[in-house]
Amino acid sequence: MSTDPVALDLRICPACGDRASCPQADGNLLWCAECGHRWPFRRLPLFALTGPSAGGKSTVGPKLAQRLAGEAVVLEQDVLWTGALRDDVPGNPAFRGAWLRMAAMLHQNGRPVVLCGTVAPQELEPLPERVFFSGVHYLALVADNETLRRRLRARPAWREWDEPRIEEMLEFNLWIRGQVECIDTTEAPLDDVVTAVEKWVRARIGSDPGIGV
Repeated sequence: MSTDPVALDLRICPACGDRASCPQADGNLLWCAECGHRWPFRRLPLFALTGPSAGGKSTVGPKLAQRLAGEAVVLEQDVLWTGALRDDVPGNPAFRGAWLRMAAMLHQNGRPVVLCGTVAPQELEPLPERVFFSGVHYLALVADNETLRRRLRARPAWREWDEPRIEEMLEFNLWIRGQVECIDTTEAPLDDVVTAVEKWVRARIGSDPGIGV
């Protein structure tokens, strides 16, 4: 059995084993700043389905996964909101970085990832792992504030949606509208929203030459 330092973790150099704190990329090559070794990888786009809590992400996600089966991997980011990843640093870089590394590894199988969860571009774009992607496309599911307030108040108590937390999310709802492309789910039927998100993803999959290579 070979003892060469190889790893699925794209930050680890397969030649010298160095673990890069800031990965380097040149097109579809990663390169090691320590030894200069370069190796191929797939740099695909990441799709971030974002928006406020109660905007519809968790409802749309499973249906979107069915629609895109075999073409993209749809994931819910909250499944990793646990343990050491729940850092108290603004922007939650440990949590976001872990997801970017996970998505980049999945991309090596040739299928892009649609990551569902409340996130802003400012939380992903500065991270070292951003280099693994040809682009990050953001789409927010939003609703009017009264609808969101009603949806959040109706959630079970264990989810801890008290009034201050609800108001904070409503502020995010208004803010994100000015940051990324949005779909309003206030009165839209679920199937219409799923179809709109599906079309948005497919249009960008079709325009990226690296997907399916």
